[in-house]
This record gives sequence, C-alpha cells and structure tokens, in this order.
Amino acid sequence: MSDLTGAAWRKSSRSSSQGNCVEVAANIPGLVAVRDSKDREGATLLFTSREWHAFLGSAIATR
Repeated sequence: MSDLTGAAWRKSSRSSSQGNCVEVAANIPGLVAVRDSKDREGATLLFTSREWHAFLGSAIATR
C-alpha cells in the first residue's frame, strides 16, 4: 500500500455539479491514484504512470 497522505487530489473541470466524478492525484512519484469523489475514504485505484497514460490514450481515441 502506498502512502497517500501527501496526495494532491483534483477533479476534472468538466465534473458535474451533482458530484458524479472521480478525483486524480498525480503527484505521487511513479503512481497515479484515482478515487470516487463521493467516497473519499473508500477504495483508491493505483496505476503506474505508464498504465495511466495508456488508459488516457485509449479513452481519447474512443471519443
């Protein structure tokens, strides 16, 4: 388990006002953390930087 106490969480500027979004912390060396903005104490997904960039590339390509 990684220490996320220094994580700088941010939401997309396109997030809805209803809170249906995720938060991302990319300031952890070598990792990107993702969590549900409605359940900040719940589960956190951890990706390597490479995995995260692959995910983003896939998401952008399928828009």
